[in-house]
Amino acid sequence: MPRFFIPLFLAVITGASALDLRLPTDNGALLVGDGPGYFQFVDRDFEGTKSTPWEGGQFGFVRDARRIGQRIAFARFHEGMDVKPTQRDAKGNPLDDIHPILPGTVVYVTATAGQSNYGRYIVVQHDLPEGTFYSLYAHLASANVTAGEKVTHTSVLGRMGYTGSGIDQRRAHLHVELNLLLNPEFEAWHATHFRTPNHHGLFNGMNLLGLDLQALYQAHQKNPAITLSSFIRSSEAWFELTVPATAKMDFARRYPWLRDVPSSPASAWKIRCTRWGLPVSVQAAASPVSKPVVTWVKDDPIPHYYNTRGLVSNSGQITVSGLQFVQLLIGL
Repeated sequence: MPRFFIPLFLAVITGASALDLRLPTDNGALLVGDGPGYFQFVDRDFEGTKSTPWEGGQFGFVRDARRIGQRIAFARFHEGMDVKPTQRDAKGNPLDDIHPILPGTVVYVTATAGQSNYGRYIVVQHDLPEGTFYSLYAHLASANVTAGEKVTHTSVLGRMGYTGSGIDQRRAHLHVELNLLLNPEFEAWHATHFRTPNHHGLFNGMNLLGLDLQALYQAHQKNPAITLSSFIRSSEAWFELTVPATAKMDFARRYPWLRDVPSSPASAWKIRCTRWGLPVSVQAAASPVSKPVVTWVKDDPIPHYYNTRGLVSNSGQITVSGLQFVQLLIGL
C-alpha cells in the first residue's frame, strides 16, 4: 500500500472543510486538562484577600468578582484566552513564538503598541467554507509579519510579550481570540459614539466579537470534524433581541447559516445571543417593532447586568451601552 494512501483516505472521510485548528504556541497544557499550566493568572483583590487565580485567564466571565447574596458574580468579560509562556530568557522575558491557529492572511498589524489595551496585536483573516473569521493575537513583544502576507501553522507571527495596559513582565502572555466581524461600516459607527480617534480601522477590537475559543478547542479535540457553524449555533442563548425588519444585519448575510429563511417577508427579526452578545440564531418575528428591544432573557440568580456584560439591565431592558452594541450589530 502506498504511504500516501492513509492520509488521502482520511481527507476523503473527514471532508475538505474540516477545521484545521491548532494551538497558537508550543504550550499544549490546555488539551491535557492542565488549566494552571496553560492560563496566565490574574491579580485579584476580593474582599480584602489578594490572590493570583489562573481561572482569570480563561475565556468568559472570569474577572472582577462581586458578591451577590451568597453567590459570587464576575462583572468583567474576558473575550479570549491568556496563554502563559513556556520559556523565558535570563531577564525574564518570554521566548515563545506565536503561530496562527488557522491558515489565513494577515490583515492588520498595529503600527505602535501604545494605541490599544491589546498592545501590539495582529489580526489574521480566515476564509472558511462557512464564512470569514478573524483571529487576534495581542500583547506581542514583536511582530514578524505584515498585512497581506499569507500564513500557515508554521508561520511565526511574532514573539510573546507584555505590551498593553495592565500587564507586567511576570504576567507576560498571549491573548488570543477567534472572532466574527460585526460591521463593515464600523468607522462611521465609531465616529458617532466616540470622540477619540479610531486607530485600528475595521479591526478595532470593538468590531470583532469572540466565540468561546476555549470551548471550541475542547470540542474540536473530541470531534475533529466539528464545524464553526454547528459550534456557534449550539452555544447557549442567554437573551433575545427583536429588531426592526429594516435592520441591515450584515453579519447575517456573511454568516447565512445563522438565519432561518422565512416563507414570507419578516415583520421583525429575533436574534438569540450568548451572554456576551454573540448571535447564535436569527428568526423572523411575527410582530413589528420600531426599535430594538429585549424580548427574552434567561432567568438566573445573578443580575442580568452582570450576566450580559452590561447589555441588559436588571429589569430586562436594553441598556444604553446595549443599544450602542445592537446598533453596531445590526447596522441601524
